[in-house]
Amino acid sequence: MLDWDNLRVFLELTRSQGLVDAAKKLGIDHSTVSRRIKRFEEQVGSQLFDRNNHGYSLTADGYRLVEYAEKIESTVYAAAEELGGHNRLLSGQVRLGATEGFGTFVLAPHIAHFCARNPHISVDMLPMPRFVNLSKREADISVTIERPVSGNYVVTKLADYALKLYATPGYLENHPAIGKVADLERHNFIGYIDDLVFSEELRYKENIAPEAFRAFRSTSVIAQYTAARSGQALAILPCFLAQQSDDLVPVLPDEVQIMRSFWLVAASEQRHVARVSALWSYLRDCMEPNKEFLMGKSRQMTWMNENA
Repeated sequence: MLDWDNLRVFLELTRSQGLVDAAKKLGIDHSTVSRRIKRFEEQVGSQLFDRNNHGYSLTADGYRLVEYAEKIESTVYAAAEELGGHNRLLSGQVRLGATEGFGTFVLAPHIAHFCARNPHISVDMLPMPRFVNLSKREADISVTIERPVSGNYVVTKLADYALKLYATPGYLENHPAIGKVADLERHNFIGYIDDLVFSEELRYKENIAPEAFRAFRSTSVIAQYTAARSGQALAILPCFLAQQSDDLVPVLPDEVQIMRSFWLVAASEQRHVARVSALWSYLRDCMEPNKEFLMGKSRQMTWMNENA
């Protein structure tokens, strides 16, 4: 039989990839982590990690064990919630992962309202330019731009949103006129770094102006938005982000409009925990009256009725 405590150490080391960081999170000495992992490998009869100067990396057998260990971890946590009655209480901590721009400019103010309504629930928000890993328990709920195709998750579409091409009025006055899509090839763009794009859903420019030069590139959509406001180049931005500023105007709005979706995702065993369920429902309720805002047809965000 595999010891759960050793499995817990194993999982933390796979996530930290270093003895010192894993030890800090586990609250034990790093030499203890090393000894326990060695004993655990002897117990399972297989080498689970390759040790090198860069830390610990999983072997093929280690990767196979991770899937089983994460399922056990989820079951243990779910049992603890159920037996302690915590899954029925509107209290405790919920961690929400989200894409950077949407999380910062749209979700954050709504979450502040949610916390005011639910004073016994605390929300940790992770707006990041990457996917948040639910299987590694980085978050309880994730808002993502891709629908998961595997894993034991509950998934629903949160909202559709639109992106358009933007520039400052000053840029349009001082650069060659843009009357059609073909004119865009003569202009500089702001966009993502090709080899660091975390989702194919973010590759917009290739379908609009594939030969245009990207003068400024960043993994951060907020950095792209800020750069676009300087008036030096064009940028494809979510409407909910660009319309926050009077400095930016749509360019060829009828010809250049890209549609994408946000998905709400939670691990199956977490979805019906009361505090998680409350936030899940609140996010869906908040986005329903904001369809026009997310599509760029309104510049005003709609707030939930405080008495609802």
